[in-house]
Amino acid sequence: MIQDIDFANPVVPIISVLLGIVILVWGRKLFWLTIGGVGFITGLILVFSLLEEQPAWIMLAAAFGVGAIGAILAILLQQVAVLIAGFLMGAYLTSWLLPLFDLQLETWLWLIIVIIGGVIGSALVSALFEWALVVLSSLVGTTMIVQVTNFRPLITAGLFIILLIIGFAAQSKALLPESMTTRNR
Repeated sequence: MIQDIDFANPVVPIISVLLGIVILVWGRKLFWLTIGGVGFITGLILVFSLLEEQPAWIMLAAAFGVGAIGAILAILLQQVAVLIAGFLMGAYLTSWLLPLFDLQLETWLWLIIVIIGGVIGSALVSALFEWALVVLSSLVGTTMIVQVTNFRPLITAGLFIILLIIGFAAQSKALLPESMTTRNR
């Protein structure tokens, strides 16, 4: 689960924040990097859950491997990568949201709910590709940044909303008709 990631290791928060900023602002344009970044974070979640007794460098290498595979697939197999990306983003967001509800779930039930979140993310991206990518990459970028902070919940929620608005505004500008992005003088 996402709270199991070792954010005390200084490399992980730095990578999370840097990837989060890039995905927040350019996630739609740099689709392959978004897939790679989400693959890396998803890999971290899996690795820290499954390989908890391994040295940190093995866990980071495995997570980078998952991210690299995701980025390569995004370039070579864009249609399949779109569905995989939607699934990974939906699953990642679900895995981050579940602990906020303070539910005491068995691992199998947690996994089923995360998979359902992934299927929903995949369906959203498939139906509304460009806009879904803007929304999901803004959410994922924001989450990657906010999850490493240690603020009080109200400040974290405020930061989340502000970053989400910034990401959505930065990415959606390219999707709006030109008449809406320039002022008539």
